[in-house]
Amino acid sequence: MSGDPALESLSAGAPVLVAGGGVTGRAVLAALSRLGATATLCDDDPATRQYFAETGTATEDSATAAQHIVDYALVVTSPGFPPTAPVPAAAAGAGVPVWGDVELAWRLDQGGHYGPPRRWLAVTGTNGKTTTTSMLHAMLVAAGLDSRLCGNIGSPVLDVLHEPADVLAVELSSFQLHWAPSVRPEAGVVLNIAEDHLDWHATMDDYAAAKAGVLHGRVAVAGLDDPRAAELLAAAPAPVRVGFRLGEPAAGELGVRDGMLVDRAFFAAGPDGLALASVSSIPVPGPVGVLDALAAAALARSIGVPGDAIATALASFQVGRHRAELVAVVDQISYVDDSKATNPHAAEASVLAYPRVVWIAGGLLKGASVHETVARVAPRLVGAVLIGRDRAMVAEALSRHAPDVPVVQVVAGEDIEMHATAESSVAYVTHVVPISDETVGARVMNAAVAAARDLAEPGDTVLLAPAGASFDQFTGYGDRGDAFAAAVRATTR
Repeated sequence: MSGDPALESLSAGAPVLVAGGGVTGRAVLAALSRLGATATLCDDDPATRQYFAETGTATEDSATAAQHIVDYALVVTSPGFPPTAPVPAAAAGAGVPVWGDVELAWRLDQGGHYGPPRRWLAVTGTNGKTTTTSMLHAMLVAAGLDSRLCGNIGSPVLDVLHEPADVLAVELSSFQLHWAPSVRPEAGVVLNIAEDHLDWHATMDDYAAAKAGVLHGRVAVAGLDDPRAAELLAAAPAPVRVGFRLGEPAAGELGVRDGMLVDRAFFAAGPDGLALASVSSIPVPGPVGVLDALAAAALARSIGVPGDAIATALASFQVGRHRAELVAVVDQISYVDDSKATNPHAAEASVLAYPRVVWIAGGLLKGASVHETVARVAPRLVGAVLIGRDRAMVAEALSRHAPDVPVVQVVAGEDIEMHATAESSVAYVTHVVPISDETVGARVMNAAVAAARDLAEPGDTVLLAPAGASFDQFTGYGDRGDAFAAAVRATTR
């Protein structure tokens, strides 16, 4: 059935270590059980280990697992673990192979363990992955194909393999791609490449190389307006290489002409290409929405999805939560939740979609610089409200590149002394938010929205586009976005 020696050895009861007991780990354990492997779960959370032990799964912590890593034939890791984490590092040193859940899913699918292999259409990039993958899935469904939305969005790939499907619309992060070197999708797209996750990847080159993994299949697609993505496309080994751009497309590209998305890559009936859909039908605001639609259309067209299905899908597409989501318009001021903008590149695209912005920013920058972003968005800013652990870095960039923009810093109680002694040329007002319980995130956001409302004028947009991760004060970007929406409702009553 398989022809994959590594999988055949697992089916004979080989010992496998599963690193991480979250959603991914559970999917891996289920797949390994079906295959016949003998799995042990490794997790440093005692409650997680107890839960799995009660289900009959052997468990241990990472230190113990690392000490006897040679006892395992394979490590299957959750994507959050970098190569420097104890278990993957020990495995690499001992010559034990390390796969991610996506690598396991690919090998099982291609080996026919769940029926005929599916066609994988893979989406990656620093920003826009979820919107693009969702658009792609909508296009496939509109064309009458049996599609499954999976990967870094929705369900793990392993969890959908048991369901009948023609094609998988797969969102893949750089972490997942690092641990999935064998994946060769039918078509894959790199949307863009910007500084992100440099706390996980050793260098920008390593980060870009992981993203480039989706370009190793039959069709490689990339955004030509992004220099790094364009470089990856030029070097891609795929036999078919297709670019997309905001401007008019050349032969072999998708782009925009006379307000229409146009395909000149997969349409051979004439030199003008095939008009797919109106730009005005795209519900995601700004150039980023057009680029996401072009990328999704390129993947859909690569497997023959007709233009009318693409137009139908875009016309009915609904933007996901916390992605440029309009929360309210009060006193002619728009309040927009783009909490999913968790890095400077995403925040830049978000701000540039609006003419006048009071920007709520901050959080965990994960090693990324915000200076270039601030310099480019400065002409759109009429005010800034800064939150989170790395707010001082954003404040410093604003002082250099937007010195006339009024800035408010919302400072949590534990940071007050440090904030008071820090030197900064930014003129700011300080909102003190005492930390006394788990509601600190809500309190910070209430203060931030109140300050933003005071800075805004009719016609302005108060925009939550933080440029950083949320885990310093919130449980995730969704929690942060929900806190923003609640604060808007409470502040604008």
